Amino acid sequence: MIHLVSDSGAVPDTDAAPVNYPHDAVAIPGCPDHDVRFSVPLFTATEAARYLDVPSSTFASWVKGRQRDVPPRTITDGAPVVTGLAPELHGGPSIPFGGLAEALFLSALRSMGMWLRQVRPALDMLCDRMAVAHPLASRELLVAGPDLLADIGRSDTLDEAARRGARDLIVLRGDQYVFRDGIDRFLQRIEYDDGYASRLHLPRYEVAAIATDTDTNFGRPYFDSNGTPLEVVKGLLKAGATVDAVANDFNLPVDQVTDVAQRDSLLAP
Repeated sequence: MIHLVSDSGAVPDTDAAPVNYPHDAVAIPGCPDHDVRFSVPLFTATEAARYLDVPSSTFASWVKGRQRDVPPRTITDGAPVVTGLAPELHGGPSIPFGGLAEALFLSALRSMGMWLRQVRPALDMLCDRMAVAHPLASRELLVAGPDLLADIGRSDTLDEAARRGARDLIVLRGDQYVFRDGIDRFLQRIEYDDGYASRLHLPRYEVAAIATDTDTNFGRPYFDSNGTPLEVVKGLLKAGATVDAVANDFNLPVDQVTDVAQRDSLLAP
């Protein structure tokens, strides 16, 4: 059931595009394409890019494949790696929750200075070997991914650059392969249910703890401490409310509201 957390008296962002959950969009374990996490668009590509703190152009290339103009055509290099859906309205939400989870993993690679093209062959082989739908949003990535990447790093079917791409993602710790710390920190932001991401802690803010899931605030990001919608706080700050006033009204830590105000350039003059 979709519900709005209102313990703080917060209300949903009235400017956000409405989310219409189709009657057949219910959680079905083992069938993620019919799960609300993968079948209902919640975010525009611009919003999703902002939540993950990546350029909009980079996020668009993950969703559509990297496109380049070769007149009179536009050529796409590589298949999309992030789930995108057709928006109900032009400019409306097109990224489901699961797509945001997939992109969170890719943003981890980017934060470490890795280009997708460097590791794309290894990731493609990893996804094939995992044999689950939407592998980058699955718990299987966290559990089995490092060992599979170690095998791929020794594969004779890839060239040395591709094998190195696989090895660059992991490290041997004791007698077990694990993701490198920078990647693992991002993966720890994901909570799972039925084998797939069910809750994300967004990396845009350093102090503010902002989360999103399909069961709270109609999928809109919220303050983890009490469910206050992020966009409500941003809207008030944009309208000129002070950090202290907003924090007091919604019972939020001042340092978290300050972080949002600073990160999104919303501090009152």
